[in-house]
Amino acid sequence: MAAYAALVSLQNLMETITNHPHPPITFDKKQYHALLDVVSFLQQFLENHPHRGRDAVQEDLEKRIAEAACAAEDAVESHIADIILARTRRHGDGGIPDCKELGNFIKDMDLIKQHVIKIQEKIGTQDPKPKNSISSNILSKPASTRNLAMVGFDDALIEIMERLTTQQPTRQILQIVGMGGIGKTTLAKHVYDNLYIVQHFHVCIWVTISQDYRVRDILLEALKCVGKTDVDKKLLISSDKMSEASEEELGSLLYKSLWGRRYLVVMDDMWSTEPWDDVKRFFPDNSDRSRIVITTRLSDMAIHLGSSTFQMNFLDEEKSWDLLCRNVFTQTSCPVKLEKIGKKIAINCRGLPLSIVLVGGILANSKETREQWEYVAENLHSILNLEDHEHCLNILSLSYNYLPVHLKPCFLYMGVFPEDENICVSRLIKLWVGEGFLKPVEGKSLELVARSYLTDLIDRNLILVNERGCSGKVKFCRIHDLLRGLCLRECHKEKFIGVKGMLNFDIFYCIHGRSRVSVHKSTMEERGSLNKVLKDSESTSSIRSLLCDFKVALPFFELRLLRVFDSTDTGYFNEGYSPYSMTHLVNSRYLSFRVDWKNFVYPSLILPSSICQLWNLQTVIVKGTWIKPFILPPEIWEMSQLRNLHIDRHFLPSPSNPPMHKVDPFVLNNLQRLSVTVNFKFTEDAIMRIPNVNKMHIIYDDLHEGLSSNCCLNNLRCLNKLESLVCVFPSPNCQLVLQQDLTFPFSLKKLTLSFTRLNWEDMTKIGSLPHLEVLKLEWESFCGPKWIPVEGEFLSLKFLLIQYCKDLVYWTADKTHFPHLEHLVLEGLYKLNDIPLDIGEIPTLRLMELIYCSNSAVISAKNILDEQENLGNASLRVRVRLSEQNELDLAEVESLASDNFEVQDRFGGRWIG
Repeated sequence: MAAYAALVSLQNLMETITNHPHPPITFDKKQYHALLDVVSFLQQFLENHPHRGRDAVQEDLEKRIAEAACAAEDAVESHIADIILARTRRHGDGGIPDCKELGNFIKDMDLIKQHVIKIQEKIGTQDPKPKNSISSNILSKPASTRNLAMVGFDDALIEIMERLTTQQPTRQILQIVGMGGIGKTTLAKHVYDNLYIVQHFHVCIWVTISQDYRVRDILLEALKCVGKTDVDKKLLISSDKMSEASEEELGSLLYKSLWGRRYLVVMDDMWSTEPWDDVKRFFPDNSDRSRIVITTRLSDMAIHLGSSTFQMNFLDEEKSWDLLCRNVFTQTSCPVKLEKIGKKIAINCRGLPLSIVLVGGILANSKETREQWEYVAENLHSILNLEDHEHCLNILSLSYNYLPVHLKPCFLYMGVFPEDENICVSRLIKLWVGEGFLKPVEGKSLELVARSYLTDLIDRNLILVNERGCSGKVKFCRIHDLLRGLCLRECHKEKFIGVKGMLNFDIFYCIHGRSRVSVHKSTMEERGSLNKVLKDSESTSSIRSLLCDFKVALPFFELRLLRVFDSTDTGYFNEGYSPYSMTHLVNSRYLSFRVDWKNFVYPSLILPSSICQLWNLQTVIVKGTWIKPFILPPEIWEMSQLRNLHIDRHFLPSPSNPPMHKVDPFVLNNLQRLSVTVNFKFTEDAIMRIPNVNKMHIIYDDLHEGLSSNCCLNNLRCLNKLESLVCVFPSPNCQLVLQQDLTFPFSLKKLTLSFTRLNWEDMTKIGSLPHLEVLKLEWESFCGPKWIPVEGEFLSLKFLLIQYCKDLVYWTADKTHFPHLEHLVLEGLYKLNDIPLDIGEIPTLRLMELIYCSNSAVISAKNILDEQENLGNASLRVRVRLSEQNELDLAEVESLASDNFEVQDRFGGRWIG
């Protein structure tokens, strides 16, 4: 929600200025506390005030809050730009005046506060829940399932019925979980109406729990279901008496009705655990195999409920096509001429039954011509968002409406990414932090707060996990097309983001009145329009974020309020994008771009010392500097807000020692990522400046400058927050660096080594790290023919990669050496005799991958798998990719392949298994 995001952003800005070691401006104390007070009040109001089913009055109030907060923030940051740029022109300090305009904005926001107080007083006199909500919120019986195609869920139906009819006597709870529109209710209805289930349970009860529920209504509808099957008429009372009975009387009657009977209760569309907590005492646990089924979009409810979970997944291509045909052709099969385009339509529905059924209804009422179906295929996204089919988005919007207010801006922000984008989570988190709408939590970094928000959105099935990293963290995520459509609709309504892809898209309309702009996958004409519009200072003066995948002509001096510029993928930083013009972006927090060296004749690019004018810069990402590295100025150590410094290759000077009489304030407490740094000296002073860095990539190479023999690598052990480290030594001449005492901090969870040429006997330095989960031994990281691990080491290791350690011939290991290993990857080990047979005894091992390894290693992997399968271990899988050095022919390859042993031949890249 735009209003909440604006308030949090304003508060974060003020607190950053106040806590900055050299603030660009100062606040009058009375003004500062007055503004902080009103901002905190309005934040609490939005956090506690219900946002479901907002009316026009509430939407107007939120709009006023958003506009007032944004205007105040604009005034502060505009004043900051005036001061810093004026100071640069006259090359002096000249004092730091107050922001005088702030008083007017405080008055505006205080008027809104008084209006909110009146609203709160009015709400306090009303019943928060409508008395006659039963007809809209509770259904006593699910709709008939005769006309609902149950395609793709046959296996799910059988599994759930088996779970419900087990012999376990105690009352059990089963959660059916999935995103809106995936078919949870449909599946539950088919279970509920199944004849076997009806005969198995004495009583079947169905209630639909809305976001706003009443315990009394739940009990009334449950009693109605009981009354239809209750043979004991003495327990029944008239409808009039039930309507007059108290909640306790209804609950007592329900309890007595169910006592001694096996019952099934379906609680459909649960949004929290509260409904079950409120009514569970009225459902007796008779040890007679009664069952509770809950359908929900929230995955994290299972922990509180103590329930088992059935996760609903998207339909595959075959099942999607089957469901589409069932909805389009009721009596006949699909004509051959439409089959190819029809399958394309089914695939583009992304496996969501709601989309498939909706599109099926459109096709069923259309002419059966190829032209008509091709039109639907080409315009599928817009068709699913037409007003005539608004109910499709309304079903999904329930998830958005129920979100806590602090999660709404994060969800809406997903709309900035192109359709079908595989979204890098680390990039997403940096963008969220840079935008400023994350509310700080004491004791947690903003990155951890963002991770928790992401987890919450995943648990609510609003964001989908696409890939997890070696350590189990979510590495890439995505958002379903329909949910992205919901984001765009809400962004359009709240003017939160202007995104290419909105209805009636126009570049000028996209920018005008919106502080965040996202333009991806554009035509040359649209790119030209964007560059033209950006030259209009009136249009660009309020832009705070610009995300695009192409080069744009940024009017740097006019973008005084720009916070986020992201053009990493294919954008270029060349003519017109000089580092000197970049320093005009004084309010920038996130800068990400790619360098095009065609226009640079110098061997490297020196960033100017004026980079420190970017007083609130948090993230710098520069791609394409491997050939010609950046040289950073010493002033980089004065940029106290830096959180992420990632330049593909850069030289970072050692920090200068402060004068004896002066305490140096510039400790980079916020810095978390430092990469890719060349030939850096880890002096005690440098270590002191980066106490909280948790991710680092360092290279030691003598190709660009003389390499000192003292890089103080033994001081790495002092970085006790460091969790991920990559060390690369590409030149053999760097071995004198490694002759020092290379040590690692105990906090390490992920370590990657390349060209370090260590001896296998040195492995104990790594094996003794207590928290190490991921170890990647890349290109010649270790030398020698034999590796014999030491028992009691690698106690936390989950992922191990050994890549092109070409001398390795003999390796011995078992479950005592890698007790928690899950994934083993061996690549380019042409001399390795075999994989230790006892590796297969590691109980957690799930996958072994062999890429371009020796024939004997491949055969030993097959032997390990066969032995484990004979012992009943069916969870282990092996994947092998052959190279030209493998002497196995295709026939031998095919003879090795099985369900759990996949082989990719070296000819066509075909997987056999």
